[in-house]
Amino acid sequence: MTRAVLILALLSPALSLAQDEHDHPAPDKLGKVSFHSSCKPETQQEFDRAVALLHSFAYKTAEKSFRSVAEQDPQCAIAHWGIAMTHFHQLWEPPLPPGGISAAQKEITQAATLEEASARERGFIHALSLVFNDAVSVPYRTRALNYELAMHELAAANPKDVETQVFYALALIANAPPSDKERRNQKQAADLLEPLYREFPDHPGIPHYLIHACDNQEMAARGLPAARAYANIAPSAPHALHMPSHIFTRLGLWDDSIASNLAARGAAQHQGDTGEELHAMDYLVYAYLQRGRYREAVQVIEQLRAMKNLEMGDFKIGYSATVMPIRCIVERHQWSDAEKVVNPSDSAQPQVFAIAVWARGIGLARNGRAHEAGKESETLRQIEDQLRTSGNGYWATQVEIMRLEVLAWSAQASNKPDEAASILRSAADDEDAIEKLPVTPGPIIPAREQLGALLLVQGDPTSAYKAFENALVNAPGRRGALEGAAQAARSH
Repeated sequence: MTRAVLILALLSPALSLAQDEHDHPAPDKLGKVSFHSSCKPETQQEFDRAVALLHSFAYKTAEKSFRSVAEQDPQCAIAHWGIAMTHFHQLWEPPLPPGGISAAQKEITQAATLEEASARERGFIHALSLVFNDAVSVPYRTRALNYELAMHELAAANPKDVETQVFYALALIANAPPSDKERRNQKQAADLLEPLYREFPDHPGIPHYLIHACDNQEMAARGLPAARAYANIAPSAPHALHMPSHIFTRLGLWDDSIASNLAARGAAQHQGDTGEELHAMDYLVYAYLQRGRYREAVQVIEQLRAMKNLEMGDFKIGYSATVMPIRCIVERHQWSDAEKVVNPSDSAQPQVFAIAVWARGIGLARNGRAHEAGKESETLRQIEDQLRTSGNGYWATQVEIMRLEVLAWSAQASNKPDEAASILRSAADDEDAIEKLPVTPGPIIPAREQLGALLLVQGDPTSAYKAFENALVNAPGRRGALEGAAQAARSH
């Protein structure tokens, strides 16, 4: 079989294995949790339910359940720990929503003053206090690492306690440096969780955090059993319905991802969880585009536009609402439409604003308007500086990559092919060196895939094929890379 035929064969529909999956008002099937507490025995069932909700990131509903426990037993210290934990969104952005810090500090203070707590429970309370205390004077990264260390000590002191091990694993995953390509934290967490999963197959947090630990190209196949199981363990939680699609996306299982996110979106919509609904819609659009189901992707965008009063300052909402229509435009090479992308509202965070600027810059450059694209790249530089100054190094790097992509295509439009290729190779190397965050299925178009497209434009199909081949290692099954590789193979 020739390379061209092989690549074209890969473009045929992927294997389909349907599946379900996500979080909010009163879910019933949430998995089985047993977090022993020192509180009144009659509160134990409600407390376990609250912890199960917490493990599926159903934060608002979990808070209500923890408050119910505290009302039934005013001396229950660990219930106040639980309320504070609902304000600690370790894998989301921001991890500490501004409005929740003072509320959490109050709960932690109250928990520390109550005597109805075991040594283990006091360990949980102390660890969480390290996150919220001194929130103004101590950088978040320092506090998060202090929390991880405290949870490590608690886990070592309670090796047979499931919840201690599971929450420690979550701390490891949350603190994993995006630049660590050895993925030491993720592997340590997976090594902790996998034996627990075999022993406690109905626990919601174990498969959930295994999926997050394996949400990278190296470990994705390792996370597939958990992805297949989580939705069935906690089908009442929208987040559980969505989470398997993180692994499906990594493996190019687009039909599975579509089924996952249709279920997650429906559950989130039913429960009034706009953030989860939009998050599922973004993954849904991404998967539709990879399957070439453009009409359905556009329908999701039309449904997005019908949604009113979106809180664009909420990162999860602002990111998804901004990126979805841009994915549709750029993945289909509609450069004139990309030129016309409008900025999100002023309340959107800088890194969200940057996505719209990038889309315009790419559209202008691909249409040969290098000078105007240069203005957009300068705006990206200003946003990058703003993010670095504020201490947001991760997103500053992502915006720098976007800026380099615009500069590369601008150089190509200015008849500087060597400069264009050099800049885009640098962007691809930078992108390959850093992990994505859980909020996104990946870059709109990976820089390595863009490099392949650039090399094709420059008439170098051999180098283009290699770029597409490498792009497919990092993001299997992406339609643009498959089509580009097929075109490069035919041009040899």
